[in-house]
Amino acid sequence: MKRYSHPRIKPPFFKNPLLFCICVFSVCSVKAQNTDIPIETQNTALVLQTDRNNGPHIVYFGKKLKNKSEYDLVQSMYEQNMDYTGIANSPYTPAGSRNLFEPAIEVTHADGNNSLDLKFISAKTEKISDDISLTSVLLKDPVYDFQVTLFYKIYFKENVVEQWSEIKNNEKGNVTLHKFASANLYLQGKSFYLKQYHGDWAQEMHPEEEQITHGIKTLDSKLGTRADLFQPPVFMVSVNQSSNEDNGEVLLGSVEWSGNYRTDLELDNKNNLRIISGINNYASDYPLEPGKIFTTAKFLYTVSYSGTGDASRQLQRWARDYKLLDGNGSRLTLLNNWESTYFNFDEEKLKQLFNDTKKLGVNLFLLDDGWFGNKYPRNNDRAGLGDWQENKKKIPNGIASLIKEANADGVQFGIWLEPEMVNPKSELYEKHPDWVIRQPKRPEYYFRNQLELDLSNPKVQDFVFGVIDSLFIKNPGLAYIKWDCNAVIYNAYHSYENNQSKLYVDYVQGLYSVLKHIRAKYPTVPMMLCSGGGGRVDYGALQYFTEYWPSDNTDPLERIFIQWEYSYFYPAIASSNHVTDWGQQPLKYRVDVAMMGKLGFDIPVSKLSEKDLAFCQSAVKIYNSFKNIVWHGDQYRLQSPWTNDVAAIIYVDSTKSSAVVFNYLVNNRYNTGSALPVHFKGLDANRKYKIKEINLYPGTHSTLKENAIYSGDFLMTVGFNPGVNADRPSVVLMVEEVD
Repeated sequence: MKRYSHPRIKPPFFKNPLLFCICVFSVCSVKAQNTDIPIETQNTALVLQTDRNNGPHIVYFGKKLKNKSEYDLVQSMYEQNMDYTGIANSPYTPAGSRNLFEPAIEVTHADGNNSLDLKFISAKTEKISDDISLTSVLLKDPVYDFQVTLFYKIYFKENVVEQWSEIKNNEKGNVTLHKFASANLYLQGKSFYLKQYHGDWAQEMHPEEEQITHGIKTLDSKLGTRADLFQPPVFMVSVNQSSNEDNGEVLLGSVEWSGNYRTDLELDNKNNLRIISGINNYASDYPLEPGKIFTTAKFLYTVSYSGTGDASRQLQRWARDYKLLDGNGSRLTLLNNWESTYFNFDEEKLKQLFNDTKKLGVNLFLLDDGWFGNKYPRNNDRAGLGDWQENKKKIPNGIASLIKEANADGVQFGIWLEPEMVNPKSELYEKHPDWVIRQPKRPEYYFRNQLELDLSNPKVQDFVFGVIDSLFIKNPGLAYIKWDCNAVIYNAYHSYENNQSKLYVDYVQGLYSVLKHIRAKYPTVPMMLCSGGGGRVDYGALQYFTEYWPSDNTDPLERIFIQWEYSYFYPAIASSNHVTDWGQQPLKYRVDVAMMGKLGFDIPVSKLSEKDLAFCQSAVKIYNSFKNIVWHGDQYRLQSPWTNDVAAIIYVDSTKSSAVVFNYLVNNRYNTGSALPVHFKGLDANRKYKIKEINLYPGTHSTLKENAIYSGDFLMTVGFNPGVNADRPSVVLMVEEVD
């Protein structure tokens, strides 16, 4: 019996032959190592390992070890409960064989069998660049001609990994996919903490954190056309203790998918955490024909051992360098007409707004909703969607004349579209009811008085692409698109396909097909991703867009909280922040908040007082002087609005020679303000810096000491008091290195 003397096998198990056999199998599976597959970034490692039966396992997920051979020793250090299945730590857990937990994949074979077993066949790693490599792991069922390839795209310096799978059916008949996750992670630790988000329209990104308990916690969406209204796909998991900005082991993750998603977090009997994430399989059994491949959505994650701030900077750098369209480029500052005119405008009003745009000093005028429809004019949100011809009463000379007029004023011209949607009161609906997602046997039920076009239909894809393409063909001077998506899918029904379970998946794939087509022909045109606010803020869509709209809520106090939470996952250059008349805060406060990203204006410029106009004009110039630091620098959160009277954020350029600090009063109770200094981050402790208050309102003066010099060490150890109070509710500081 010496052969079986292992610390995890306790003598009582010998009394139960079944448990003894399971235990021996588990030990042998761990000890018999055939193939190691380390997936390493600069700081992290995910190590796959096969057992003697070619079963794949995750044997390590954590900080990268200096000696790779020691990964083989990791599991011998754990004295946990038994894994009765032998596959609980599978990198892609199949259903129907030995699995007792939530699966990553579930299928019905061509012969009706529901079981699946995946064995390791091969692995390879391809080096794409000095920073990027791609590891693929081929798994196959030993009984059925059915295979899964797991892909791990490693961004080494950024410590980011993208995971997805390709599922291939080589059987003689159709296989039905019941679940098809992108990733299946396995974390070991003494405890785990989940930070997730919830919200609604104008209430995006409200955080909640809790310790993960046994069972399954599911984050998901069933909206169809977009990822988020109530719950965004992003989340954080901290290991052993709740992480903060500067301390703790934390994973930031998200599905790259612009429709129904699902993330399962399951604490198993060994107190280990399984994270299974991908497209939501809700009402989406997917038939896979012989010889066909189903490619899942991507799942991305980054891990930091130095807190949420470091993790977010890793993800922001990755997004700028590799995912966001033109992430290291520039952005246009704009004036939008929506809150000045809503649907009520004509050419004369718009021409005045062109003058206002030039007067303000911004680059672009954006014409929002209401410019289209003739038989059913778009004078409110109940008509016209789908009829993308210029309204002859409002714009008798067409878009081309507006572009010409704007350009004559030195202003570029952009336009709003919602090309996936249709109002029942439209010519498109009358001509093509078969293009609309609606149940033929049930009453229509509307979201914002509209329905969706069925983007799974190639004819609809051609129509939507044609809407964009024809605008550019007729108006080559068009400089910007705001792409909106307000509705969700009610009464889901394919008019194009008989198989109703394909709709949710095929809709998003159809959307991506259109966006790829647009980007192939118009690769550099800036486009804003909007979806009733932040309903489609995900990297599946953002790879085709230059920026996103965080929320229709532009109250600056609310925006501090909303933008704070978005910034953990998305860089500032992607965040469209507009100055509007929402909120009770002074104009300076509103402008200061909007500067923490891509600045825009949506205010009636003609109604500004002389001082307000002068301030906005000056603010645009000041913003232009430091915007590259905000867009391309490293962001450090200094004081959270959730726990402090004053919120503070600093953006530091890559050379650590310049920085911009934003400080805001977020608590209006009596005598609140910056009683204590704010500790800066990201500077060089050995350099010296001067601090100057900028973006002051006309006629006001800074209360801060002029020309004082501080060491980086002092500013980061002792801190600096920005003098925020009820009389100075927002303070912006420029920090510059001095010799």
